Amino acid sequence: MSVERALAAGRRAAERLMVDQCVIRRRTGRATDPDTGVITDTWDDVYTGRCKVQQAAVQSRQERPGQAELLMVRRELHLPVVESAGVRAGDEVDMTACVNDPDLTGRRLVVRDEAAKSMATARRLGVEEVTS
Repeated sequence: MSVERALAAGRRAAERLMVDQCVIRRRTGRATDPDTGVITDTWDDVYTGRCKVQQAAVQSRQERPGQAELLMVRRELHLPVVESAGVRAGDEVDMTACVNDPDLTGRRLVVRDEAAKSMATARRLGVEEVTS
């Protein structure tokens, strides 16, 4: 079997496990409403589609910015390699559907670690969820 065929088979197998859905977006700037003066962030979607969330071990840390107490939870997000090209650290992930763990639906994650390799069967990104 050629390397290309083996890689394609590995990607198909990995993608069969990606039964969840997410939208990944990138902040592009800010806009001010001329009537109210309210400033809001503007966003571009960089990926919409299937994904899988992994958490090999409980890895979290507490942070105390100002008066808030936050729990930062580390996870790994798996995406199809080709379709998700361009996702970068700092992008936000909205989990729109989770088939086997409905508690993940609606969660917001932030991409913290980028990963790339020439023979990847999935794009595996380190993500973090901020909980309070």
